[in-house]
Amino acid sequence: MWQIHPRPAAGQGSGKSYLRVSAPEAGLTALRKKLPGYDILILDELHRFSKAQQDFFLPILETGEITLLATTTENPSFSVTRQLLSRLHVLRLRALSRESLEKVVQRGCEELRLELPEESVKLLASLSSGDARTLLNLLEYTAHLPESQRSPDSLRDSLPEVIMRGDRDGDSHYELASALIKSIRGSDPDAALYYTTCLVESGEDPRFITRRLMISASEDIGLGDPQALQIAVACHNAVEAVGMPEGGIIMAETAVYLALAPKSNSTYFAYRNLQREIKEHGMHPVPLHLRNASTALQREWGYGRGYQYPHNFPKSWVAQEYLPAEVSGRTFYHPKDQGAEPKLNAWLQQFRKIKK
Repeated sequence: MWQIHPRPAAGQGSGKSYLRVSAPEAGLTALRKKLPGYDILILDELHRFSKAQQDFFLPILETGEITLLATTTENPSFSVTRQLLSRLHVLRLRALSRESLEKVVQRGCEELRLELPEESVKLLASLSSGDARTLLNLLEYTAHLPESQRSPDSLRDSLPEVIMRGDRDGDSHYELASALIKSIRGSDPDAALYYTTCLVESGEDPRFITRRLMISASEDIGLGDPQALQIAVACHNAVEAVGMPEGGIIMAETAVYLALAPKSNSTYFAYRNLQREIKEHGMHPVPLHLRNASTALQREWGYGRGYQYPHNFPKSWVAQEYLPAEVSGRTFYHPKDQGAEPKLNAWLQQFRKIKK
């Protein structure tokens, strides 16, 4: 649990004593008692401390009482509190290059006295997602396979559960989802299909994927193709009914359709504009003529007075004010000129000309 390193003799290292602990095994009460007398605390898996527990380190960092060297395999933007991050320097360890990974395989083969075809070396390197530890695990697994199963084709069949990293709560979870949305928004069906398949094959919750597809259908396609949202909702329901792995086929079809659909974010921006408007100025009272007069007193107050029923007029339209007086004449929705949106707006434009 505790790794205690006394202060080195003069001329050896930094001359500072340090204590190394692992967050999953360290209680704050015991840690508080151990810290006095040490200059450096090396803390593994910082993200395993709750947000409240992380506050323990704030005062000792502010006073300079100790230097904290913390490690985490999670994205610190999500797993470390903003207050603690502001007192730390974040050093990001990036994924290893393919060339570096292949060298790791070669060194590992020398240690294990293992001979692998060059294509198998490249395959293991490609399956490790830039992580040397994952790569060495794959190599160790391969070393226990019969020699006849070490060819690239055989390895693909022999490593079905090992090759995909279950990173559903880590960076790749959000990065793949972000890449999927941006590929649909950019109308690239191949990329949309690629990232959908990556999410499925990594063991992602299918409901997470279908929710992303429904959001994209509304946010990025919108009235460019109103049918897109219906297809995304149908995809969600179909995957729930069919299950996996066949549900992946349905999600692939939907992702390609959304990528090919005409795009319009007009309703998305209209909604955002109204959010800002209401946040800054509040909600204004509904005009009296639009309120239901459910009681005699409400009729006396003028509820519903002057309201004109559109279906009593030609083409079911009549010029009257619907917005509150404070925002009368404002335009929040600005249509785009692609996909189905121009056709949807054509019917309304004829009446707006009359109104003017």
